[in-house]
Amino acid sequence: MALQQEIIQALHVKPHIDAAQEVRVSVDFLKSYLLAHPFIKTLVLGISGGQDSTLTGKLCQTAISELRAQTNDSDYQFIAVRLPYGVQADESDCQDAITFIQPDQVLTVNIKNAVLASEATLREIGIELSDFIKGNEKARERMKAQYSIAGMKKGVVVGTDHAAEAVTGFFTKYGDGGTDINPIFRLNKRQGKALLKELGCPEHLYTKAPTADLEDNRPALPDEAALGVTYELIDDYLEGKKIDDKYATIIEGWYLRTEHKRQPPVTVFDDFWKKK
Repeated sequence: MALQQEIIQALHVKPHIDAAQEVRVSVDFLKSYLLAHPFIKTLVLGISGGQDSTLTGKLCQTAISELRAQTNDSDYQFIAVRLPYGVQADESDCQDAITFIQPDQVLTVNIKNAVLASEATLREIGIELSDFIKGNEKARERMKAQYSIAGMKKGVVVGTDHAAEAVTGFFTKYGDGGTDINPIFRLNKRQGKALLKELGCPEHLYTKAPTADLEDNRPALPDEAALGVTYELIDDYLEGKKIDDKYATIIEGWYLRTEHKRQPPVTVFDDFWKKK
């Protein structure tokens, strides 16, 4: 099997979707998971103001609202967590996303002091974090806070991982990649936009340039600049279309180098890491 087809199959990407149907698939998935685990009552998700968390947040709130009506159990809730590092440059987009999602509860955890404390503690033992590694520290601090909230609220942490992110491994291991349940896994970037259009999301929230915004020295660095390939080309690739070999090689290179991020911790029984 050609690597492109292997990747498409592994990430379960469809070349064409019905947006309304895919909304229902994700919402029903979340509801079914909660109903199968009666000790879980809460969905917890970090909201950044970007496309992925806005879509996932709306799906979460829809699922929770339907569950409450279906079961008459008022304990079901969705908690949206704002996790700024100091003051977030696009805070207005975050607030617009919150307004669109209408979460049951919004909690704000400013992670800056925790990240700076961790950085200072490491410096005491001679480990000086680079700007890039400090960015990973931010992502992991955000996830730690979400798990603490979920643990106290009978909850699970919801992720925003999707196919265009998974194929490149463009997430922090045990940071935004360390979640319990991923309802938009299978969708690429343009498909996620289609779902947001279907849900009536303000256009500026899904047309803005995607950014992880983790580095102090390169704030709001566009994902596409970091990856060396556009999401348009990544989406074409994932939909089985022929793209320029130069960009196919970049995408496949990311996929092969980041396989460890899509796997559990390596054991003596694993051999995926031996692949060239």
